[in-house]
Amino acid sequence: MDEAPKSALELAMERLKKQDAEQGVSDRPLTEDQKNEIADVRKTYGAKLAQEEILFKSKTQGYLDPESRRTLEENYRRDVERITHERDRKIEKIRG
Repeated sequence: MDEAPKSALELAMERLKKQDAEQGVSDRPLTEDQKNEIADVRKTYGAKLAQEEILFKSKTQGYLDPESRRTLEENYRRDVERITHERDRKIEKIRG
């Protein structure tokens, strides 16, 4: 009886691990190569997102018309969503 009582967080984590085990989900650590690939993907797509933001800001400076500005904002959001989705898909593929 030397064990201290478990916190709510520890109990919740144990339940989640048990559920994962019952559903056949395994906890596989990433290799160094996988970690490096994921870091490269994040860096590349971070640069793409920064580029999109810079382009968006430079384009919106010249537009005073609310409709044109709204169209640019919609295109920007769509591009950010596409880039983010591509990044996440590549990371999941690496984790395989």
